[in-house]
Amino acid sequence: RKAVPAKAPGKDSIVKSAKKVDQQLARYQSMRDFSSTEEPSGQKAKSRKRGSSQLPFVIQKHAASHLHYDFRLGWNGVLKSWACAKGPSYYPGDRRLAVQVEDHPIEYAGFEGIIPQGQYGGGTVLIWDQGTWEPQADYIDVDAALRHGSLKFTMYGKKMKGNWTLVRMDGKTATPKKLNWLLIKEHDGFERGKEVKPITEGEPDSVVTGRDLDQIAAHEDHVLSSDKAAQSKSGDKHLPSFNRAFKPKPKLVKGAKATHASPTVPTNTPKESLPHFIPPQLASLSSTPPAAPGWLHELKLDGYRIQAVVHNEHAALFTRSGLDWTHRMKSIGADAAALPVQSAILDGEVVVLAENGTTSFADLQASFQKGSSKPLTYFVFDLLHLDGRNLRNLPLLERKNVLSNLLSKAGGSLRFSDHVEASGNAMFQKACELHAEGIISKRIDAPYKSGRSSDWLKLKCIHEQEFVIGGFTMPSKGHSGMDGVRSLLLGYYDQQKLIYAGRTGTGFNLQTHSMIRTKLEKIRQPSNPFCKLPSKACRDAIWVKPVLVAQVRFATWTADDLVRQASFQGLREDKPASQVIREMPAPKPRPRRAGVDRASHITHPIMAAKSKKRTQASGPSATHAPVRLTHADKSLDDESQLTKQQLADYYWAISSHMLPHIAGRPLSLVRCPEGSTSPCFFQKHTNHMLPPGIGSIAVPNKKTGKSEPYITLSTREALAGLAQMGVLEIHPWGSRNEDLEQPDRIIIDLDPDSAISWRVLADSAAKFRRLFKNLMLESFLKSTGGKGLHVVVPIEPKYSWNTVKQLAHAVVIEFERKNPELYLTKMSKAARKGKIYLDYLRNERGATAVAPFSPRARAGAPVSMPLRWSELKLENRPSFHVSDYETWKNRTARDPWNQLVKLKQRLSRKILEEYKIQAST
Repeated sequence: RKAVPAKAPGKDSIVKSAKKVDQQLARYQSMRDFSSTEEPSGQKAKSRKRGSSQLPFVIQKHAASHLHYDFRLGWNGVLKSWACAKGPSYYPGDRRLAVQVEDHPIEYAGFEGIIPQGQYGGGTVLIWDQGTWEPQADYIDVDAALRHGSLKFTMYGKKMKGNWTLVRMDGKTATPKKLNWLLIKEHDGFERGKEVKPITEGEPDSVVTGRDLDQIAAHEDHVLSSDKAAQSKSGDKHLPSFNRAFKPKPKLVKGAKATHASPTVPTNTPKESLPHFIPPQLASLSSTPPAAPGWLHELKLDGYRIQAVVHNEHAALFTRSGLDWTHRMKSIGADAAALPVQSAILDGEVVVLAENGTTSFADLQASFQKGSSKPLTYFVFDLLHLDGRNLRNLPLLERKNVLSNLLSKAGGSLRFSDHVEASGNAMFQKACELHAEGIISKRIDAPYKSGRSSDWLKLKCIHEQEFVIGGFTMPSKGHSGMDGVRSLLLGYYDQQKLIYAGRTGTGFNLQTHSMIRTKLEKIRQPSNPFCKLPSKACRDAIWVKPVLVAQVRFATWTADDLVRQASFQGLREDKPASQVIREMPAPKPRPRRAGVDRASHITHPIMAAKSKKRTQASGPSATHAPVRLTHADKSLDDESQLTKQQLADYYWAISSHMLPHIAGRPLSLVRCPEGSTSPCFFQKHTNHMLPPGIGSIAVPNKKTGKSEPYITLSTREALAGLAQMGVLEIHPWGSRNEDLEQPDRIIIDLDPDSAISWRVLADSAAKFRRLFKNLMLESFLKSTGGKGLHVVVPIEPKYSWNTVKQLAHAVVIEFERKNPELYLTKMSKAARKGKIYLDYLRNERGATAVAPFSPRARAGAPVSMPLRWSELKLENRPSFHVSDYETWKNRTARDPWNQLVKLKQRLSRKILEEYKIQAST
């Protein structure tokens, strides 16, 4: 069937809409892979080349016999299609039914118009959203994922963004002719709360023409006809492939003439001709920061080491091995060339900064390989030559002072890499807390010396280094949709012998899978390049020349000297394979004479960053919880590599502080069997699958009158046993089992918009404390494990849920009335921008709030932590994680919530009268 434009009405807007639809049809027509489908076409069939194009998706709003949404993913030349009655939801708790239907031709993704009644799907079709998608790292083999009934993918649309999951429902409803799936939003930065207006209601119209269904039906500019001879009037066979944006290559321009003066060149330095390239100074790996004075400390960045050589308003950029990469970083070259110098040599690191300020080598490599528009930033930390003078024998601090002056008015891509001269241990702990890669400690008085030395020490919060690729394994049989690798065999050199270091089979995406496979195919060889190799490691291995270098992040080294939980980050093109060795901690540096001990103010953007990857922890407890676990090493959080065993150990260790707030109460559990960033679900009812120690409390359903068996527990063993179920959140009722209808606490949830600063949120919580103090009520504070805070008031269980809810509502309404520009008590997401939502609905029957010390089902497994009121004065939002337990467990000795369970406060008649509440018990 072909889309046939009807005769255009006379109105300009309708004509413009019709033309846009014509363009969409032609756009998708050009993408058709007619070797994969029997649909007719006048074009010559052509196959999709490995990694040559992006994968399209489209969601069409379809008013047929009933309104639904057609969810379509482009794959292997067709549109894999599902009919979703309610459309997608950004709330992870919604599981939207999606019934799989037959594959559709790619060109159908461009159709917006009318299907005549009497034909299949008769009705009106609107392009609700479109864009590109890609399978997530462990789901690159899309065909296998669809067969197995679980596909995780990332969407880059105008409306649909972030990570999503399709899960097939097995059981009675599954038949070959009717495969039911669930479309689920994963937890990420794009998710929205349950109370937020659905995106299908907030953004109902076409992303192509801006029209609604009624306008499309009235215009009749495109009608889908079954006449095979019908042709689109504007079908242009020469349009480029979908989303195949072309940008002209930037020219390496001469630097703009400097308008400010050159810094003063130290006269106590020898003259020299400008060197072409200076081999860089390298840092030795250390296990502890230097404790002696005379050191400065910089943040360790995750990027490419680059040396910039500037001469007469031109610049060249070299890798640490001397490769000329000027053509790959032209914006940095132009900014360096514009510096107010005749000649200079800068040493620094080129990175890609994320929106939250962190850096990632994977993002940096992607920016080169995919032509990403992400800007490069050059953090400069040393100055080796300036205007004919050799600065390398000057003390480091003096070199950095000159450098700071030079860069004070530099172009946008050049930044001075700041430092501190305070305690190295404090700097390292702070860097890890703020989730930087680590620190570089440097002797303040040392000259610049090429090569590796103990004057520079690197300390890593995470394990990451380069490895040589000595072989790979192919995807499993039957993975026809996957053109990549299953795993890489890694190694490092020791006395010219390649030592086997294990495998990595994660961290790849669709593009890197294809890219690395292409490179490996070109360097195949019949012989094994490793000097020794376990027999099981040889299984299915294909050997290659050991010339490619991979950047790999991993949890730790095993007792067999193999990397554990290794993740591929990218290929390193700036280092030859022969120089890759195993990085070992260097001996502690010997104290030298004290240097200047001035504490610099850190202005580095990374220090304000939020975590991308957390430090791998050995576990929250030295003692394993005495509970039975299957697959104890299974990771429940990709970011921290938290295992089921470590989660059980954490629950066991924290139980004496957590149980007083959850024992003997109905509980709702958030279970994440596949990890924190995979689909999770609530469970509040008991069943035979629960671990030992989990009890049941009969809770009457107010609507039906029937009792329902709710989960409850009271022992340390039962709490630790929740790890077996992958429980990452525990939500108790605000009342106890023996008195379900009378709550014993009031909870005010302060939920800020992302634009609200920590200072504003903290001040608001303090105001609630003062208000309750004026009512003669003590209150307690905790973080939510996210961006919000809970203020909790313990009370005697004497009043009904309705009374407590009315009081909480009256309190928040008072705040909203006094400052409506800051506070909001209604759940409307659209109105919450720049405000703090005051959620009082935690105080109704059946509602829950996350327990103190409970993990959260979010990347990094953060913890909802009881706080001292004095901690509201901290400069930054306090943050705690399960994997950090060893670093914060001492605070439990001064648990600010110890008194909460002992304190029973009355709601006096004066309080109820003041807020005009009719008490009920």
